[in-house]
Amino acid sequence: MEQLSITNEDIYKILESEIVSLKIAPGDILSENSLCQRFHISRTPIRSVLQRLQQNRFVDIIPHKGTIVTTINLDIVNQIIYERVAVETMVLRDFIQICPPTDVERVRYCLRIMEEAAKAADNLDSFDINDFLDKDLLMHEVWFRSTGKMFLWERLTSPHPDYSRFIRLDIVGAKNVPDVLSDHRQMMKLIDDRCTDGIEELMKRHLYGGIRRLGGCLFSDEYKKYFQHPD
Repeated sequence: MEQLSITNEDIYKILESEIVSLKIAPGDILSENSLCQRFHISRTPIRSVLQRLQQNRFVDIIPHKGTIVTTINLDIVNQIIYERVAVETMVLRDFIQICPPTDVERVRYCLRIMEEAAKAADNLDSFDINDFLDKDLLMHEVWFRSTGKMFLWERLTSPHPDYSRFIRLDIVGAKNVPDVLSDHRQMMKLIDDRCTDGIEELMKRHLYGGIRRLGGCLFSDEYKKYFQHPD
């Protein structure tokens, strides 16, 4: 059976995923020669993929130096969190006011599978971070879908060079799983109680949690290589 050749889109998605998951770290250099050998493809499509990654701010292409993976811009991370707090507060409030019992149980199911995924978090070497994050997002997605806000949800959760990497660093560096689970259980309680009081404060604590947990580590020798710092 003839093997299908890899496409530019395939290569882009692979590299984007590896950058977002921190498998390719901020500051790493992407070599055209290495990528050509890895994907068994010529320079022209590789350059096209790298240019697209640059357009989406995952890499910088610097003449005479090469293609360098961008560092994380904390100011942009803060602005995205601000946006998510505002939007998610409104959407969850709307959901609580109109949600049918079936959607309440769907949220409860998402919380349960998230709790199951979290059991492996004690060993980060075997813990599937992406699987845990996917299950985290499934719970949030229920209230966006139920309130007809899927365009907003897809925009908020599309891979982002700053925020997507920051939340993974939070898991690795701050071991945030217990905090995240606690926040989601409180969200479930608000939904069960049909209570809209305290949603904004809960969302602020939940979505700004990574900043709080990493704290001064953001500027330590161990982590500062991941972030942009003013000159």
